[in-house]
Amino acid sequence: MGTELKCARVDGPIIVGAGPSGLAVAACLAQNSVPSVVLERSDCIASLWQCRGYDRLKLHLPKQFCELPLMGFPEDFPKYPSKHQFISYMNSYAARFSIQPRFGQSVKTAEFDSSCGLWRVRTQDVEYISKWLIVATGENAEPVIPEISGIEKFRGQFIHTSVYKSGLDFRNQKVLVVGCGNSGMEVSLDLCKHNARPHMVVRNSVHVLPREMFGISTFGLAMCLLKWLPLRQVDQLLLLVANFTFGKTDRLGLRRPKTGPIELKNSTGKTPVLDVGALSKIKSGEIKVMEGVREITEKGAKFVNGQEKEFDSIIFATGYKSNVPSWLKSCDFFTEEGMPKTPFPNGWKGEKGLYSVGFTRRGLQGTASDAVKIAKDIADQWSTIKDANNTCNAHFIPRIDSQKK
Repeated sequence: MGTELKCARVDGPIIVGAGPSGLAVAACLAQNSVPSVVLERSDCIASLWQCRGYDRLKLHLPKQFCELPLMGFPEDFPKYPSKHQFISYMNSYAARFSIQPRFGQSVKTAEFDSSCGLWRVRTQDVEYISKWLIVATGENAEPVIPEISGIEKFRGQFIHTSVYKSGLDFRNQKVLVVGCGNSGMEVSLDLCKHNARPHMVVRNSVHVLPREMFGISTFGLAMCLLKWLPLRQVDQLLLLVANFTFGKTDRLGLRRPKTGPIELKNSTGKTPVLDVGALSKIKSGEIKVMEGVREITEKGAKFVNGQEKEFDSIIFATGYKSNVPSWLKSCDFFTEEGMPKTPFPNGWKGEKGLYSVGFTRRGLQGTASDAVKIAKDIADQWSTIKDANNTCNAHFIPRIDSQKK
């Protein structure tokens, strides 16, 4: 016999996820005098940053491009805030808008009940009921570890970057880093600084850009140029400066995609690498670039070019994925990969009171944009709705305290 769920009616929206996306939309709702309940499976806000971020992690973009709505970063924060500074900002943000998530609430299923026109969101011990559901679990909910033949044979340690903290744990080791995005590059750089010998697998093409050009952040420069020039011309200029700064990265085993960096980011979500020092280590040979892995062996790996090497540890810098399909039921708003079918800037609103925030593939700027739109849309409805409209045994379902500013 299973434990019977408590039933709780929520006055405002149910927000699933207490990362930056969930906090942003809760704050915007509070600003519009709309209460909400935030459900979070972990025991803290911004768990991706607090629990899964490595020690040297910093924002890749200047802080002005990473602010959430209604509250900027402290003026004394550096241009690129550290992991701990970003967490501090998140905590201050939640406190300012009196956001108090219900921690330890892992959503098992969420489904629209057409018989009463309400959403039923079930955790391990409570069924929450509301007219609105906001999916704020984001693009990076679950670590991705690719299926590679032979991984179960490997006698050394293998981990995902979600549990990597510092190269100190790998001092003097020969380490295979699978993945060459921003995380793969930064982890490889961190390993170098702790006397490890990283070998970074580059399976696909990748754009590497300087973090700054002419003393201005590359991203900021691109955003400025896009106001005046077509996207492809901006990409051409970025690549021109990148080639002048780095030389041809193809010689280092880093093939560039045929599509430009900004166009590729907008169409696929694949972010260009903003270099913070790894490229010089690749040039010096301290970071070895390897082709794709064909097979993992007991002591190391075989590569597609026929090479075979021994390694003490393997680190998967292979990113994250959405987990929405595992719990949001009978809903065709999201793809099988857990992303809204309608692309940015119109992927924030579905049908029957369903919304999504944090799925724009445009970082925290996209999150902020969607949070503002969602709050306004719900606030417009809120002003015309009375308690009597919430049916489905409303008189017998206890209310749950919602968050108010």
